Amino acid sequence: MSDKFDVIVIGAGPAGYVAAIRAAQLGLKTAVVDAFVGKDGKAALGGTCLNVGCIPSKALLDSSKQFHNLTHNFKDHGITAENPQIDIGTFIGRKDKIVKQFTGGVTMLFKANKVTSFFGKGKLLKGNEVEVTGNDGTVSKISATNVILASGSVPIELPFAKFDGTHIIDNAGALDLTAVPKRMGVIGAGVIGLELGSVWKRLGADVTVLEALPKFLAVADQDIAKMAAREFAKQGLDIKVNAKVTSAEVKGDEVHIGYTDKDGAAQSLVVDKLLVAVGRRAYTAGLLADDTGVKLDERGRIVVDEHNHTGVDGVWAIGDAVRGPMLAHKGSEEGVMVAELIAGKPGHVNLDTVPWVIYTEPEIAWVGKTEEQLKEEGIPYKTGAFPFAANGRAVAMNEGIGQVKMIAHAETDRILGVHMVGPVVSELIHECVVAMEFKGSSEDLARIVHAHPALSEVVHEAALSVDKRAIHKGN
Repeated sequence: MSDKFDVIVIGAGPAGYVAAIRAAQLGLKTAVVDAFVGKDGKAALGGTCLNVGCIPSKALLDSSKQFHNLTHNFKDHGITAENPQIDIGTFIGRKDKIVKQFTGGVTMLFKANKVTSFFGKGKLLKGNEVEVTGNDGTVSKISATNVILASGSVPIELPFAKFDGTHIIDNAGALDLTAVPKRMGVIGAGVIGLELGSVWKRLGADVTVLEALPKFLAVADQDIAKMAAREFAKQGLDIKVNAKVTSAEVKGDEVHIGYTDKDGAAQSLVVDKLLVAVGRRAYTAGLLADDTGVKLDERGRIVVDEHNHTGVDGVWAIGDAVRGPMLAHKGSEEGVMVAELIAGKPGHVNLDTVPWVIYTEPEIAWVGKTEEQLKEEGIPYKTGAFPFAANGRAVAMNEGIGQVKMIAHAETDRILGVHMVGPVVSELIHECVVAMEFKGSSEDLARIVHAHPALSEVVHEAALSVDKRAIHKGN
């Protein structure tokens, strides 16, 4: 055994690299094993999120929003431009520079915190040994008192729509198109499908989204989902619910898609690019030797307790590979918690107050329970809502679209959930997360002074509306 560590982390995504840095900060000798290869063929820390997920998609969303504003919205401000064009090479190149900046930043953080990196695929062996298989086939072993499994997730591939990297693509492929497709199909109206579909729609693609479920954004509060769906329809994003895809065949430079509609009738669609975005699954293939004692559930996720311990002495698991939402920030906080528990400190993550965000235009964000969930659980509640159309800052920004909806317990007034669609709600949601973490009530938010004019006033008025006392709208 050549190397013995206090902590070995398998996976350097937002769960793994954060766990490693925090462990090192706490004085633990820490190593990370990761096999991700960047576009340049070199090791790239940061996992899916930094390389082909959260960060690059936000770069393209921002660039495409600027172009869409120039071609559609700036005229409302008196700003015009003749024959605006977008250079896709520069568009993608900007994204790549941002990715390199942040993956390189993780490398620098590892050096600053004396975290040792091993480039290769990690496999947990019995006794907290880790086998590292490099891309050149060389095999080595390291060991630690504690091993944190942070292997992440991978896109789900449909058996009748296999990824070919050219015509049928996953999220990584949709981030690297060399030209705007004339027609783009998307299977799945979730976060990835909506965000990347929006990117290419803004640049001129005719985008059709096929969603198998009968409701649009079934995981979100339906008042918010319906409002978002109306806005996407106005933008020309064609979203078909109850559309079950049955086939996808590449013919020449086209993809011929077969699906059934809400009545079960056969339908067809022909596109130039097909993005399959039906979700992700835990990446645990080859992660565990047979005799480790670590268990997987029926969905291939690592079984853990409320503190992310696997039940095997010194073995923990975090991020997309375990239960809970597959969100980078959830994985990061689990990484901090586990590192602190290993160091003998208290640690906790409240999965009930993890915020969700979809970075479309308008943005969608929520935390806590939906009205539908509360009805099903029989919990008494009251609601309040306030539109961005009545907010001076939003209208001045030409973004008076959407609303904030707040749900509080009917008897205690404790906030149970907040749901938003509108401008910059990815930031506004956090005031509500803090309030819920401190077990706050709608009255607490209603009595806090908010700056004027500010978008956050919509949160304030939604809180007032829970008790039918919003100032700037009828109750």
